[in-house]
Amino acid sequence: MAGPLRILPDDPHDRALLANVHPPNWQDPEPAPLYNLVLIGAGVAGLITAAGSAGLGARVALVEREFLGGDCLNAGCVPSKALIRAARAAADVREAGEFGVQVPPGTRVNFPAVMERMRRLRAAISPNDSAARYRSMGVDVFFGTARFAGPDSIEVGNRTLRFRNAVIATGTRALKLPIPGLESAGYLSNETVFSLTELPRRLAVIGGGPIGCELAQAFARFGAAVTLLEVAGHILPREDPEAAALVEKALVCDGVRVIVNCQVSRVEKQEQDKIVSITHDGTTSEVRVDEILVGVGRSPNVEGLGLETVGVAYDTKEGVKVNDRLQTTNPRIYAAGDICSRYKFTHAADALARIVIQNALFHGRVRASALIIPWCTYTDPEIAHVGLYEQEAKERGLAIQTFVQNLHEVDRAILDGETQGFVKVHVRAGSDKIMGGTIVARHAGDMISELTLAMVGGLGLGTLARTIHPYPTQSEAIKKTADAYNRTRLTPLVRWLFDKWLAWAR
Repeated sequence: MAGPLRILPDDPHDRALLANVHPPNWQDPEPAPLYNLVLIGAGVAGLITAAGSAGLGARVALVEREFLGGDCLNAGCVPSKALIRAARAAADVREAGEFGVQVPPGTRVNFPAVMERMRRLRAAISPNDSAARYRSMGVDVFFGTARFAGPDSIEVGNRTLRFRNAVIATGTRALKLPIPGLESAGYLSNETVFSLTELPRRLAVIGGGPIGCELAQAFARFGAAVTLLEVAGHILPREDPEAAALVEKALVCDGVRVIVNCQVSRVEKQEQDKIVSITHDGTTSEVRVDEILVGVGRSPNVEGLGLETVGVAYDTKEGVKVNDRLQTTNPRIYAAGDICSRYKFTHAADALARIVIQNALFHGRVRASALIIPWCTYTDPEIAHVGLYEQEAKERGLAIQTFVQNLHEVDRAILDGETQGFVKVHVRAGSDKIMGGTIVARHAGDMISELTLAMVGGLGLGTLARTIHPYPTQSEAIKKTADAYNRTRLTPLVRWLFDKWLAWAR
């Protein structure tokens, strides 16, 4: 039977969510004699694998110790994007005067209402991941802590689930930083920040990666005084430097104080204040805040699974080790999602789950390395990327040619007042084969799919040049990069003849 878990602040929306993702009165079923698949972890990877396998007629058991839906539904994509949308609305109101729209003075963000909206929408989405829905699909859902007990068995409480194949999909959790005083002072992570009901007046965000940047900008737009602390030389250090610079500029415009090249040495609490001591440019200073949000890294959930019992190799930093077919070092046991992949995205977990279904149930040989996975950081503007970065191409010895289209030369971006951004596409030198691309734009996450489709389908930049794009749209920026590629194909003779023809035509 399910344990007495709660989701804070435990309002009617949270209780509706809990009723779906970990029903308080849930009764585990009697285990089947043998399962085709037993899945440990009911995040995106586990849920997709369970649904797909059951739909194909397999006998499936799904084990979750906390909440179905994993981080994505409960403490990741869904709640964070609800906040980001509200923050974008606040920014649009603030900038409405540029469009001739007069907003009454004194307009402010009602933060409790923002959070209530997030909880309401999260609860409304949760039936998709509910225990009842998966039971209706024929999946046996068990709540509890799972542990491998033998070569073909998993224990959940006092029950034993026997399997032909098993899948580890336990995901990751927020990384704990060994900063002296941080634990005792108290801090927020992505797993607790969405339980806030009052806006922190002053907020320090440790970590300038995607989570840190997204939430730093959102809370600044809500009205908090935000300080973003990043150890690297610029925020979003894994992204294209030019793209990261544009996002950093946007964060500063929203009021975020960005401090890079800094180390957090300690944290202490003085009455109601939290004092963050940092070293920056050789000097030590303090940041005094009401709350601290840690957005640095993830730790794989590998502890307590009994992986040694079944010969599954793992690393406490990198997670479960898998081959290209997502098999662990025990060929009967697979893994999918954040627990085994460097691509820690919901859509990547979905794609990996589909590979597991084919390989585990049908002895397929589908390779994870064949996937082309885009991703997006949902700041404003967004950064979206697919394929190789320019630096990666250099490190691999690949000769590339890069085409860039700035949004300030795209009509729709000018009309929208969204000119801070660009489309950058890398092609293999001497061809139009797309090797990678980065887009910085307000809706870059939507735009990147065109480049991804071209790469998956083997369509070159020349094909995109022949593709008619509606006018005016910001996606014209992609076509303009393709047109720039086409212009490089004109030989001196063709260009001379073309110029002669133009002169005659006049």
